Amino acid sequence: MALVSVANDTLTVEVEGLDRLWAVKSRIEIPLGNVRGATADPGIVREPKGIRAPGTHLPGVIVAGTFHRDGEKVFWDVKNPERAVVIELADAKYTRLVIEVADPRSTVALVEQALRSR
Repeated sequence: MALVSVANDTLTVEVEGLDRLWAVKSRIEIPLGNVRGATADPGIVREPKGIRAPGTHLPGVIVAGTFHRDGEKVFWDVKNPERAVVIELADAKYTRLVIEVADPRSTVALVEQALRSR
């Protein structure tokens, strides 16, 4: 699972617990200017992931790490699809972040409010 916060025009994703090991990453910081939006999307886990490098993918258990597909680089950290949030990015290291959060609705609202306040 991940924690999302916004401060000083930066969106920060903190990967928690053992997910740090599976995702091979503990923190991602993105300038708000590179964030296009966020949506809750439980169905995204059914999409093809691409080539894992580095990370973990045990179908039906966990998808974590960096995946490359169709020229895009996507960061995943999802065990429970019902809690999946997709954060779309532009001109950043990743094309999007697909992360599991405790409360998808409030995470999407946090990101969208931060974008409106810019």
